[in-house]
Amino acid sequence: MIHSLFLINSSGDIFLEKHWKSVVSRSVCDYFFEAQERATEAENVPPVIPTPHHYLVSVYRHKLFFVAVIQTEVPPLFVIEFLHRVVDTFQDYFGVCSEPVIKDNVVVVYEVLEEMLDNGFPLATESNILKELIKPPTILRTVVNTITGSTNVGDQLPTGQLSVVPWRRTGVKYTNNEAYFDVVEEIDAIIDKSGSTVTAEIQGVIDACVKLTGMPDLTLSFMVLSRAIVNLSGMGNEVFLEGVNPRLLDDVSFHPCVRFKRWESERILSFIPPDGNFRLLSYHVSAQNISFRDSSSLGRFEITVGPKQTMGKTIEGVIVTSQMPKGVLNMSLTPSQGTHTFDPVTKMLSWDVGKINPQKLPSLKGTMSLQVGASKPDENPTINLQFKIQQLAISGLKVNRLDMYGEKYKPFKGIKYMTKAGKFQVRT
Repeated sequence: MIHSLFLINSSGDIFLEKHWKSVVSRSVCDYFFEAQERATEAENVPPVIPTPHHYLVSVYRHKLFFVAVIQTEVPPLFVIEFLHRVVDTFQDYFGVCSEPVIKDNVVVVYEVLEEMLDNGFPLATESNILKELIKPPTILRTVVNTITGSTNVGDQLPTGQLSVVPWRRTGVKYTNNEAYFDVVEEIDAIIDKSGSTVTAEIQGVIDACVKLTGMPDLTLSFMVLSRAIVNLSGMGNEVFLEGVNPRLLDDVSFHPCVRFKRWESERILSFIPPDGNFRLLSYHVSAQNISFRDSSSLGRFEITVGPKQTMGKTIEGVIVTSQMPKGVLNMSLTPSQGTHTFDPVTKMLSWDVGKINPQKLPSLKGTMSLQVGASKPDENPTINLQFKIQQLAISGLKVNRLDMYGEKYKPFKGIKYMTKAGKFQVRT
């Protein structure tokens, strides 16, 4: 299965390596570095790279590459999912997953990786089980371990490892029994200059934080709103996204706790949850309808951003960025709202709009200084949009009810929704 794991930073330096079945030389990463040089962006590095004797499977998160070395053919998504679990575990243990934090906690990192794989095969990947095996680092525990020479490894095998519900430890007790669910959706969209939709889709997840006593058995049912609309304008172009839901969810990926047969038959999530934070499911919604209208004017730079319909919700955290052509020397712009910057070296324009008031749409207007004799750019600038809409799932997904069985107490239940931009581009 997985022979080795290499952690590589954005500069191309290997700052940590872990071997399970056999030691693989660092030189195997030369094939990865070659692919990295050919890629225009870090996200464009191929996730699977074949070499004469190995396969390199990688994920890119938090500006770090996690590269697994495989010697035999295995399902690549299996390895990719494990690498994502490694990143999530580091983030849960240390708060953030970054090179300095990993280096500062290198002993705990090696202990956790040793428990997550057994002879190259996944063994314990649930965070609450791992925390019983390997205690999370604290300042006091670090000082004690330094003085006594002890480690963070637990003395006893986690109770969950011996039960029929391996993702949940037994004997869980809480004073306040609470269950929170966050429905987060990202819009990925690209519209070309002719107005045709290159791609448009929604990626969604439901993250849970469950702190319930005992062994609760939960059911979660959904309903779908008819439509949700978001309209954004940029560079004299107006774009609006209109989502219609012929199906509930597409390409659903569940946490192992979900009873899949009941989902297939009733479209209800039935599960005994892990203790603490976990991702209940992720899903994909396709077949979105995007329309585009061109209303640009020559001789003047202007961007206007505004909502058309957001189901009564506020668009906030709006950031507009655009890579200007090389012939642009400088830009003299005036925003009606927010702040903007233009780097004459990198030619990157950034406008932090903030929250949008529908009664007074924010705009960025001004002039550009162009290089004398510069040829006309081959392509117009591309507008990249970031935004958030609280308490709205643009796909129309809505949790109908949450029921609990197996325990007698009544828990507190909370559900939040958020829509945000993923890779949202307007090619002018």
